[in-house]
Amino acid sequence: MAQMEIKVPDIGDFAEVTVIELMVKPGDSIAPEQSLITVESDKASMEIPASHGGVVRELKVKLGDKVAEGSVILTLDAADQPASAGSDGKPQAASPAPQKDTSAPAAQAPSPASAPASAPAYEGKADLDCDLLVLGAGPGGYSAAFRAADLGLKVVLVERYASLGGVCLNVGCIPSKALLHVAAVMDEVR
Repeated sequence: MAQMEIKVPDIGDFAEVTVIELMVKPGDSIAPEQSLITVESDKASMEIPASHGGVVRELKVKLGDKVAEGSVILTLDAADQPASAGSDGKPQAASPAPQKDTSAPAAQAPSPASAPASAPAYEGKADLDCDLLVLGAGPGGYSAAFRAADLGLKVVLVERYASLGGVCLNVGCIPSKALLHVAAVMDEVR
């Protein structure tokens, strides 16, 4: 296997983006186009897939790191494939960046991987089993819940009172339009 560096590809108009999720760790076997990390700018978040397959040798980033185009994300023991871009480590490392916006970064998954792994190991007496618990549903709560659900996690959203009354756990929050409509319909039915 040839060793190569996976770098951050062209990320558009952003000088730097923040690593918010690590989906691989050293020793993981990865396939081309498998998601490696998620990065976030002030406008959007995006997953970065692998440009090549192989075994992750070493991670060069961690959660919260700021990376820019060309930053090394990881080193990879690339699978020997005739279809890979170039036969020498340097051409392979250079070709992921021009290929697409999402062709390079990989990083460790200890935090994200350990949360889903530890949830099934819970021996408590809870009635619900979930991967993510969101307390309150303010602007960040809904975003977190929807993002986690999009990633395939089981999400539970907790509100303060049995009768819903707003979009967060604080009394006096502005109720959503859907909630106001449901409340009006329930009043008419009574």
